Amino acid sequence: MSYEFNTTLHGSFDSVLEKVRTILQEEQLGVVSEVDVQAIFKAKMARDIAPYRIFGACNPRLAAQVIDEEPNAGVLLPCNFILYEKAPDHIVVSFMDPVTVLGLTQSMAAHEVGGLAREKLLRVIDRLAA
Repeated sequence: MSYEFNTTLHGSFDSVLEKVRTILQEEQLGVVSEVDVQAIFKAKMARDIAPYRIFGACNPRLAAQVIDEEPNAGVLLPCNFILYEKAPDHIVVSFMDPVTVLGLTQSMAAHEVGGLAREKLLRVIDRLAA
């Protein structure tokens, strides 16, 4: 079973990130967290890597359905995605598969939300790849 789906876009890291944010918002998903792995590696290990960031995307209504039904399932939220520079002007956008992740619970509400979130994220990927 796959745990992610992705696409590679041509452009600068910042331009791809802006495009992802815009399309996520159009799918009623907002970026609620961001981890700059490149900066952390530089600061903590003096190691230089290409741009690499981990994000959390969330639709509060969907998250509430999961948390209301199964509060401990919050450890599986939000929907994570990454952006990283594979090569100059080649940016990979990879989303976790919420069906796989929320499928770890016994909650039917979480399974349903996983399916709805997957549909949204697949539309984002399709639009990014177009």
